[in-house]
Amino acid sequence: MGWFEALVLGLVQGLTEFLPISSSAHLRITAALAGWDDPGAAFTAVTQIGTELAVILYFAKKIGKVIQAWFFSLYKKDWRGHPDARLGWLIIVGSLPIVFLGLLFQDDIDHAFRDLRITATMLIVFGVILMIADRVGKKYRELDHLTVPHGLGFGFAQALAIVPGVSRSGGTVSAGLFLGYTRAEATEYAFLLAVPAVFGSGLYKLTDIGKDGVPAQWGPTILATLVAFGVGYVVIAWLMAFIKTKSYLPFVIYRIALGILLFILIFTNVLAPNAGPAL
Repeated sequence: MGWFEALVLGLVQGLTEFLPISSSAHLRITAALAGWDDPGAAFTAVTQIGTELAVILYFAKKIGKVIQAWFFSLYKKDWRGHPDARLGWLIIVGSLPIVFLGLLFQDDIDHAFRDLRITATMLIVFGVILMIADRVGKKYRELDHLTVPHGLGFGFAQALAIVPGVSRSGGTVSAGLFLGYTRAEATEYAFLLAVPAVFGSGLYKLTDIGKDGVPAQWGPTILATLVAFGVGYVVIAWLMAFIKTKSYLPFVIYRIALGILLFILIFTNVLAPNAGPAL
């Protein structure tokens, strides 16, 4: 991977990680259209560390309160019912599904799930799911209403993002909307829930960089991660303001259109499903 390729992929990662349109799908599609090698699940996981650092910076005050309350709840009884302490425990509970499914399907994550036909299908299917959730969701619950079953529901939805095209934020937000949470609360929890999952995945996948005799491209990978961090922070701020007054419909339309376009490119042999351009 060269420096220009890393710059482009870092921009794509930062722009798409927090929007419900699947960053892993966009990294895969961008590389295929440009004729580059598939950046791979390891590169994607490591660059996502940059975007999660943006989450930590943007929600620093909230995360600090959650960590403090959770820590106090370990040895102070009067803190165990605190909303922030409960949120801390429920983030841990919600992280369990992606750990289990990530380890169970780790070979598929690196290979089978990266088929562009699967990516196109997931873009369309989960776009429709997001549209339905946004329309039928009651949108009255806040994070203080979060329960263990709800936390697990959010967590399983997040875990589906091991398949490119699903979208970590899109899947998690859809679950939250179905459960009756407001757009802002569902989106905030999706961001907070992603922090331990993404850092865990990124650190785990660090060992795959330079694996199988391929020289490690640490310089370009670090550049992509830093670019993803800067761009991701701006996108978070924009999205949190956008969803307070707008629906997710523009993202639904984009997902479905991109999925259809991807199928056309595959079936006309412009793109090979498991490689770059076919022509």
